[in-house]
Amino acid sequence: MVECVECGADVTLHDDLETGEIIDCPTCGVELEVIDVNPPVLERAPELEEDWGE
Repeated sequence: MVECVECGADVTLHDDLETGEIIDCPTCGVELEVIDVNPPVLERAPELEEDWGE
């Protein structure tokens, strides 16, 4: 279990966690990206920007 970087709520992680995985905070709904798995480190996931076909 780790703390959400946005709201401070506890986020439960599963056993087969992988770097780069995106997890939603159950309390505030923000998307969190797994930066490291041992120990687990989460950061706010980057926002996806539209490319408009360019």
